[in-house]
Amino acid sequence: MSLPLDDTIRFGLMTRLPTRELTRTTTALLEELGFDSVWVGDHIAFTTPLLDPLLQLAQAAAFTETLTVGTSVYLMPLRPAAAVAKQTSSLDHLSEGRFIFGVGVGGEFPREFDACGVPVKERGARLTEGMEVVRKLWGGEPVSHHGRFWNFDDVHMQPAAYTNGGPPMWCGGRSDAALRRAGRLADGWISYVVTPEQFADGLAKIDAAATTAKRTPASFGTAHLLFTRIDDSYDTALDDASDLLSKRYAMDFRKAAARYAALGDPAAVAETLRKFHAAGVRTFILDMLGTVEERDIQLRRFATEVRPLLADLA
Repeated sequence: MSLPLDDTIRFGLMTRLPTRELTRTTTALLEELGFDSVWVGDHIAFTTPLLDPLLQLAQAAAFTETLTVGTSVYLMPLRPAAAVAKQTSSLDHLSEGRFIFGVGVGGEFPREFDACGVPVKERGARLTEGMEVVRKLWGGEPVSHHGRFWNFDDVHMQPAAYTNGGPPMWCGGRSDAALRRAGRLADGWISYVVTPEQFADGLAKIDAAATTAKRTPASFGTAHLLFTRIDDSYDTALDDASDLLSKRYAMDFRKAAARYAALGDPAAVAETLRKFHAAGVRTFILDMLGTVEERDIQLRRFATEVRPLLADLA
């Protein structure tokens, strides 16, 4: 493996922040429990209510002095690249450099592409070109671009991003095309619904793509979004996770939950995380399944019962 992975293990929460009060209490709890980051997802139209991710994170950044805020993941193909550059550069400023821009192609819900006037089959090409456009505009100097989807000359977006070169841009996705894109263009990879073995295989493909592109990044982020349900009974954890995820995604999720989620007592959950760490994960984005009240209980159990079992990895 030639990619330089971080030695530090970090923990974040994947959540929704639909109100000011919930944003305040969530960020305060994460700081209290020693978490490193808070993440939100993105859809224009979804099976359940979902606010704009960049607006949620801008509010979250105002409530915390320590947490990194991140998108997991932002569906860039649905938006004009220049507008994305302006919004994300602004969030980089408002968070004072505590922003990770996770991007992906989406496509599971074609109607949101229809609503945005974007052919779903163009999503990969739009993301690839969009990443190039965004990085150019983040630099704060007049730039030109002539591509398949965007053409402009001498556009000067000011100010430059707060972070030199712009915030870290991490790619999501499991397909070979997504993995090659991550290796060629991204500062990190966010995986989702994979096993530890699949993660290791994907990371090897990213590494090969980076080598082919003759990239030598100073560091490369590796994150995994992990559905998690802590319960003294594995069967109860599986039942609860299956029910919640099946409603969220409007499909039967039981087999997927059993295969991909971290379920059961603290020792079982810790063992799942150990396997992912061995595969190369350094940032765990935990989706604590349940109501807000259950989520907070799960977070406390993770901090007091699971994390100590992983102390040797930190």
